[in-house]
Amino acid sequence: MKLPALTTGMLFLLLSAAVAQNPPQKPAPKAETPLTALPYTPSLDVKAMDRSVDPCQNFYVYSCGGWKKDNPIPPDQSSWDVYSKLYDENQRFLWGILDELSAKTTGRNANQQKIGDYFEACMDQAKVDKLGVTPLEPVLHEIDAMTSKRQLAPLVAKLHLSTSGRGLFFGFGSNQDFGNSSQVIAFAGAGGLGLPDRDYYTKTDEKSQKIREEYVAHVQKMLELAGDSPEKAKSESDAIMKIETALAKASLTRVEMRNPYKLYHKVDFKQLEALTPDFDWAAYLKTTGMPSLNEFNVTEPGFYKELNTEIETVPLSDLKAYMRWHVLHANAAYLSSPFVEENFHFYGHILRGAQQLQPRWKRCVSLVDRQLGEALGQEFVARTFTPEMKARTVEMTRQIEAAMDRDLNQLEWMSPETKKQALIKLHGLINKVGYPDKWRDYSSVKVVRDDFLGNVERASTFESRRELNKIGKPVDHTEWGMTPPTVNAYYDPQMNDINFPAGVLQPPLYDPKEDDAPNYGNTGSTIGHELTHGFDDEGRQFDAKGNLRDWWTPQDAEAFTKRADCVVNQYAQYTVVDDIKINSKLTEGEDVADLGGTMLAYMAWKEATKGMKLEDRDGLTPDQRFFVGMAQWACGNDRPENLRLRAMTDPHSPLQYRVNGVVSNMKQFQEAFHCKAGQPMVRENRCRVW
Repeated sequence: MKLPALTTGMLFLLLSAAVAQNPPQKPAPKAETPLTALPYTPSLDVKAMDRSVDPCQNFYVYSCGGWKKDNPIPPDQSSWDVYSKLYDENQRFLWGILDELSAKTTGRNANQQKIGDYFEACMDQAKVDKLGVTPLEPVLHEIDAMTSKRQLAPLVAKLHLSTSGRGLFFGFGSNQDFGNSSQVIAFAGAGGLGLPDRDYYTKTDEKSQKIREEYVAHVQKMLELAGDSPEKAKSESDAIMKIETALAKASLTRVEMRNPYKLYHKVDFKQLEALTPDFDWAAYLKTTGMPSLNEFNVTEPGFYKELNTEIETVPLSDLKAYMRWHVLHANAAYLSSPFVEENFHFYGHILRGAQQLQPRWKRCVSLVDRQLGEALGQEFVARTFTPEMKARTVEMTRQIEAAMDRDLNQLEWMSPETKKQALIKLHGLINKVGYPDKWRDYSSVKVVRDDFLGNVERASTFESRRELNKIGKPVDHTEWGMTPPTVNAYYDPQMNDINFPAGVLQPPLYDPKEDDAPNYGNTGSTIGHELTHGFDDEGRQFDAKGNLRDWWTPQDAEAFTKRADCVVNQYAQYTVVDDIKINSKLTEGEDVADLGGTMLAYMAWKEATKGMKLEDRDGLTPDQRFFVGMAQWACGNDRPENLRLRAMTDPHSPLQYRVNGVVSNMKQFQEAFHCKAGQPMVRENRCRVW
């Protein structure tokens, strides 16, 4: 994925609150209003540059210095970059659509009714505040009523199907079988943590210890808001931390999880039971509606052994406290203001450095997009993504794939045997551009105009059931993993497809008014980036059909690793923040894709414009325009708290290194800007994988 600014795990941070008051002597800020059209910014913005900087010294600042100065991080954001700004503009445009549809009670089709009424219910802050924790009381009472650990499994299953089950003990869902990608099987994964990563529980430095103390205090506060006494909540929060620490220590690191072989352990029902004999899997599966399942992939068997130890040895009262906390945590963004504000204080402010809560409309737009995204996406596409834009981006994708075809055929380090398999994989790639060919059917989702949490619950249950219903069935290759308004893109190694939603194909990322050079530098590099993921350290382990299979000769695998290690060693030298260096084994795939994607985009642009007379514009040559366009997708600012968090959890390198780290490896850049050997943007020993 190209985008570092917003991930699914961050969406719950889009919380509601009033905007902080400005001091009386300052004029009131301009009120935010919905957009009726997306604003226009060119894909190469000369105002975003700082031409006082030598591009051979720091190309990122040369390309983005003006943008960084003119775009400080908004107080409700932990970072702010070109992607997140476009995401914000898309949100305001979607706000306009939802505002219009929520105001109507007649003349809407079924999908328009659902997204309009969902938004209307979400925006009723007064009603949500009046209800407090009341909507969760039935679930909390059900947990409190447990008298035996044998009751744990069916209740966990019930909660997993709902909003309340997010992160509870473990994850259970569906995915393609690594060994037979044409079929979908059940996946049982690790989970159960309230902090963003297992390393938060294991690191011993002062900052990590402080965050753990803040986390325990946050858990205690949330339990108090739900009605516990301070003494009881303190005791419970300590017990919860102990449970989560044990689960964290038994979980794989993010680097380990980059190896799909470490995540593939097929078992039958008896073997699953043997891993966790104190958890009643028969009752769990019966409650989920799949009592006869007998094939599972347990991604982390060691985690499940530890989970069983916790169930066996931890008192029921502590397990119940853990469950109550996770129910509160999963629903915090949908409850009254005290829960929302406390949730933001820890996850938004302490962990990410955001200064204030986001306005409620942003949270509500995000929820509609997350839960009814393809219904909302139809409205977005109809207003923003023309057939001409789709045709042009499809053609660009084909040209970049043709560039990779030529590149593969010319590789000197890959043998004919492996090269043949690589070309089969490339030619089997499916391109998904803009929006799905088949829209998701939400007809079974009941949306009520004045029942916010009920809408969240019903939409969550719909999605959980939809995922589980895939088990035992052939793969649907038309399905998308992102909604059309999303400002992001991805490659799926098991589907062997690349996906570019309409939201990421808008100016300034893709600009139909601009010349080809910055468009190939920006969107073209993104296309090449996702394409390269099929051949990075993780993606290369899957074949053309998406099966986990070693199709490389040992010599070619060794040659790949040697070239990828050049990138790993390069990025390991870069500092994220303080004295924290990039964990370049975690970022390897993205770093290789950044470099390979830019190489492919450059080759495709040269081929597409071969024979044309390209002119200088804005004081830049065509080649310089390509590279500035490539750099300006990454213009951004970041808070130190967020950088620390992402250093542990994000497989992407910080933005400046995603530009400077790439161009310093490219002879074409050196020639375009007449850089000399020994300057910072010219590496003596260049890395090149693809």
